[in-house]
Order: sequence, then C-alpha cells, then structure tokens
Amino acid sequence: MKYTWIACALLLAWPVFVHAQQNAQEEHLVQFSGLVLDGTNDELVPVPFTNVLVVGKGRGTYTNWDGFFSIVVERGDTIEFSAVGYKTVRYHIPDTLRDSRYSIVQLMTQDTINLPETVVFPWPSREHFRLEFLAMDVSSDLQERAMENLAEESLNRLRQTTAYDANENADYYLRQQARSYYYIGQQPPMNIFNPLAWKQFFDAWKRGDFKKKNR
Repeated sequence: MKYTWIACALLLAWPVFVHAQQNAQEEHLVQFSGLVLDGTNDELVPVPFTNVLVVGKGRGTYTNWDGFFSIVVERGDTIEFSAVGYKTVRYHIPDTLRDSRYSIVQLMTQDTINLPETVVFPWPSREHFRLEFLAMDVSSDLQERAMENLAEESLNRLRQTTAYDANENADYYLRQQARSYYYIGQQPPMNIFNPLAWKQFFDAWKRGDFKKKNR
C-alpha cells in the first residue's frame, strides 16, 4: 500500500511539474519584432526580404516589403540579419529582459562588391582590325571544328532539326491566314499557267534534282 500511495502522489504531481516547467520555458520566450532599414544614407528606406536568423537554432524569418519582421526568440539568443548587397549584422537579445515583447530598429549598411576590372582596347580602324584578324594564329583543332560546324551536311541537319520559336510559328500562321484570305470566294490560280513555276521546273530539271530524288 505504501508504494501505491507513492505512485499515486507522483502521478498527481507530474502535471503540476510539467506545467511549471512549461511556464519556466515560456518565461524565457520573447516576441522579437522590428524594422530593418538602410542606414547608408541620411534617408532611411526599408530593406525588404532581409533574412532574420536565430544563430545556432536553425530557424528564422524574413522581413516583408516594408522591412518589418516578427519572430519568437529566447532571452540571450543571437539574431543575424543578412541581405544581398548589405553587410551582415548580429544582434544579441539581452538576458535581463523582463517584458515578453521586444522591438528594435536595425540599420543595415550597403556592402560594396568590387568586380574584376575589364579593359577594352578598340582598334584604331577597320583596316587595322582586318590585318590583325588575318594574322591571328588559330590552332588546327579550332579550324577543324569550324569546318565541321560550317559543313553543308551539318547546316542541313540543323535546318531540319531546329524547331521554330514562338515568333516564327506566329509569322508562319499569319502568312497562311493571309494567303487563304487573299483568294477567299474564288478559285486559287493553278501553277500550270504560271511562267515562273515553269522556269523553276526547267532549272531544277537541268540541275538534275529529279534524278537525285529518284535515287
């Protein structure tokens, strides 16, 4: 009976202990909010979509279009503010806070990114460029690759396999529509009476195009 009373007492005291522990944890929570502004110039403007990260805890948030943010943190946490084009800033939540709400205005400074220098040397004249271009030493590998890319077979294969883009499809459709509207209500002319079609036929016959097709 003694152990039974002890077990019942523990079961009755367990919710009270858990509730006290939860209250102790909630006492350390702080609703942290504020504004992130660009403090580079005298004019303070919001810095939208700034990353607000709780260091070491893998969670955070980001500011809205007006630079406002709000997140639940604990006393003593370190908050990191980072944004593209700005220097990363860290802020430490004081351990001595008594209120459950804390607000700040965080200023960000623009970070200058130095790109590698690019110097452009223009040619004095077109003739000078032509002489330098002709005197340029091109390796045999590049020459063979250029000849393969410019070969007639490669160009024909590209013409057959390359798909039309949106503009080309639209142009083709509009041409077809215009051609159908041009002869609407009447019989389209027959190419048998077209002298240009006969000339194209004789030129193709002299070139031997029909022999190639038969083969």
